Amino acid sequence: MGTSFVSERAMKIPESGVRVMFRIAQRLKDVVNLSLGEPDFETPPYIVAAAVRAMKEGYTHYTPNAGLIEFREAAAEKLSRENKIHADPETEIMATVGSMGALSLAMLTVVNPGEEVLVPSPGFASYEAQVLMAGGRPVSYRLIEEKEFQPDVEELSRLVTSRTKAILLNSPSNPTGSVLSERTIKEIAELAVEQNLIIISDEAYERILYDDAQHLSVASLPGMKDLTISVFSLSKTYAMTGWRIGYAVSSREIISEMTKLQEHLAAHPSSISQMAAVAALTGPDDYVETMVKEYAERRNLVMRELSRVPGLRCVKPMGAFYVFPNISDFGVSSRDFAMHLLKEAKVVVVPGTAFGRFGEGHIRISYSVSEENLLKALSRIGEALERVST
Repeated sequence: MGTSFVSERAMKIPESGVRVMFRIAQRLKDVVNLSLGEPDFETPPYIVAAAVRAMKEGYTHYTPNAGLIEFREAAAEKLSRENKIHADPETEIMATVGSMGALSLAMLTVVNPGEEVLVPSPGFASYEAQVLMAGGRPVSYRLIEEKEFQPDVEELSRLVTSRTKAILLNSPSNPTGSVLSERTIKEIAELAVEQNLIIISDEAYERILYDDAQHLSVASLPGMKDLTISVFSLSKTYAMTGWRIGYAVSSREIISEMTKLQEHLAAHPSSISQMAAVAALTGPDDYVETMVKEYAERRNLVMRELSRVPGLRCVKPMGAFYVFPNISDFGVSSRDFAMHLLKEAKVVVVPGTAFGRFGEGHIRISYSVSEENLLKALSRIGEALERVST
């Protein structure tokens, strides 16, 4: 057959570099996989129990397209308590199929064909694809390593054109682990107001913070709630990646349109996952605090071991569970570097170019794995790179 039935839209969407490395790793033996942002903790037992209870109580049917009101009310209480965002659960909050579902719906709702969205680089691998799927044009703004991966807001402002529609923020950041400062967030909010732009704020890692880092939701700033689509997830905070449950917060108008689109795409997230999420949002924090404490110890271990490898340098992450070492001293592309580690060390990392053009010269290492596997992987990396330099 000479004719392809695949759309141009589908063909121009890039494949995730993270998933490419993951698939390669699946075919190999005795590898340590540091490529995925997958917590190695189990979902807390009280959340699993709530899901079982929900099934027994009949929560196995369709829900409203915006999600169960029990879930939206629990999210509203959490938002008010932790994020200082005061939202109406009836009209300004919706349940989504994870944060990925919320981000896709946000793009489809606000981006017209040909409009531009400013996306962070290095940034989450799916951002550019989601803009493209909505018919928009992703425009990369640089996160500056020398400034602990904060953007230069003046540099960011110069990227704004008559076609710019939105700015995407991600804090804590995947892949850098950086946390945007209060000053940076306020300056970007001022830019959005000045240029009449909407902010799409991805806050999936909001609870995974270290040392004295503080998370600030841009929608909590005066006048910003209706100019922001805030995206939240339970995947990372509660080790619920497979439950596919998140939520979005914005103005009544935007949430109404996002809900309408969700009706035609997924109807709604799992009813059982929504009830499990109610338990997560209203339950004890002990489990979360334990996980974050463990991540902090792993971060310190990774930073210590990487500091012993000549040629590597790394900004200390203040959130999430990734480090983003600079490998430019080795004089090879990040993809070649990652493939070398896979071949010689049997360790899977992600090349920085998977996170945009400004990710070149770096690799991403996830420390959401056991300390034992981290030590094994870092030892192998050190040995493989020592062989290169000798």
